[in-house]
Amino acid sequence: MLLTIDVGNTHTVLGLFDGDEIVEHWRISTDARRTADELAVLLQGLMGMHPLLGEELGDGIDGIAICATVPSVLHELREVTRRYYGDVPAVLVEPGVKTGVPIQFDNPKEVGADRIINAVAANELYGGPAIVVDFGTATTFDAVSARGEYVGGVIAPGIEISVEALGVKAAQLRKIEVARPRTVIGKNTVAAMQSGIVYGFAGQVDGVVNRMARELAEDPDDVTVIATGGLAPTVLGESTVIDEHEPWLTLIGLRLVYERNVSRM
Repeated sequence: MLLTIDVGNTHTVLGLFDGDEIVEHWRISTDARRTADELAVLLQGLMGMHPLLGEELGDGIDGIAICATVPSVLHELREVTRRYYGDVPAVLVEPGVKTGVPIQFDNPKEVGADRIINAVAANELYGGPAIVVDFGTATTFDAVSARGEYVGGVIAPGIEISVEALGVKAAQLRKIEVARPRTVIGKNTVAAMQSGIVYGFAGQVDGVVNRMARELAEDPDDVTVIATGGLAPTVLGESTVIDEHEPWLTLIGLRLVYERNVSRM
């Protein structure tokens, strides 16, 4: 089985693939202070619950693919693969790794590994032109051309960042549960904040995507828009431009990149 690990700024998502099928997944908090040994214990606890894996760390794992936006966590995961999975092929997404997606960016090293991985999966699953909207710590919009190139994107503050900022910067507001209110016009402070978050972000997505699509293709209707990320369900029902929802897009991209690189190792 293939273990895929997507380290984001707030959460780390792990997926277990049996061939092309994801058979298990976990979401944990990202903690830059965790050591390689602590991460190994955490992995053992999670995977020890799966019936197809053995009790010992590494039993049943045939390969590992990792991408990370937090350099310190990537460093510790590199140590985990060396110490605890020494005989298992591991692909860490970094410069030099074959993705199959040309990067048309002023400085390709500035692009987050997760954004490239999303482009890989979007191009494989849906083809270009496409736009990936990833609802994470930041809300990112990434464009894939008809030729399968990563051509750039947009970065905006994420939903949780915005909720926390309202609670910190506004004296009479507090952190709230992000949920769809019953009406757009809020009848109390919580409902008003929920409306601003849900409908505000849905409007942002529609506006940004429509502008990107006009730049990306002669016919904007040819562009497939894919939503992913843990907070995507917040706006799925309110956005008018999202065509597909693929919650495991990054993990699928990691599987594809692993397959494209493992033969070279």
